[in-house]
Amino acid sequence: MSPITRNQPKPPKSLLRLVGRAIADFRMIGEGDRILLGVSGGKDSLSLLHILKHLQTYAPVRFDLAVLTVDPQVPGFDPEHLKDYYERLGVPWFYEQQPLMDQAKEHMDGDSFCAYCSRMKRGIMYRICREQGYGVLALAQHLDDLAESLLMSLFHGGQLRTMKAHYLNSEGDVRIIRPLVYCRERQTADYAERAGLPVVLDSCPACFSMPTRREHMKALLSREEAEHSHLFANILHAIKPIMVEGGLPGEPPAVAYVRRPPAEGRR
Repeated sequence: MSPITRNQPKPPKSLLRLVGRAIADFRMIGEGDRILLGVSGGKDSLSLLHILKHLQTYAPVRFDLAVLTVDPQVPGFDPEHLKDYYERLGVPWFYEQQPLMDQAKEHMDGDSFCAYCSRMKRGIMYRICREQGYGVLALAQHLDDLAESLLMSLFHGGQLRTMKAHYLNSEGDVRIIRPLVYCRERQTADYAERAGLPVVLDSCPACFSMPTRREHMKALLSREEAEHSHLFANILHAIKPIMVEGGLPGEPPAVAYVRRPPAEGRR
């Protein structure tokens, strides 16, 4: 166990239990998996890093873990101090820089900066997975993120969609997992604060220039939860089928059940 892990509070049982259940329910991690975790340095990705590091100590399967930061080169974002942190934690760190904001100004067409940035980051993550031999990409979106995505899809896209818990990329060579899908944002925030994790605050000027649709949905959900305490439990129950839409990687395709025509002579 690294000195950092020894000196920090271990992830609470509530988080470990929820992540463990999600990993089991959606068959996220198997024997010998090499997992690359996308870390922005925010509370969610750093919390997930410590959760996965802790699970490595007693999980029934062995897996490797490394982290990747994609630096969009926006003013104020500087994760360099985390290099020593990851080294002391004993986790390989990959660091990629790309001027995404400048590229967006030149190439973005009918898209939001956040959507463009997310798409470009994902492409970089897939490339690093291939180059470094990692077959699994772990992302730190939680239940709040999934609920917000659901409302955005309904309100602005006319579709019943949200982020998937575990799926294969379109090229078929990288599995994407989201081990925090059962966890709430307030849980990762509380753990990050209690553990004193070296969180890098969000400094993207594009996000601060105007309230985003996601922030509007976050505020809407917060107001509703104040009146309905079971809101997120109900949302999770409702979205579970679409979190695995198309089936989990490696499982046989779903059987299509169709009504048989009536037997001849039967009315």
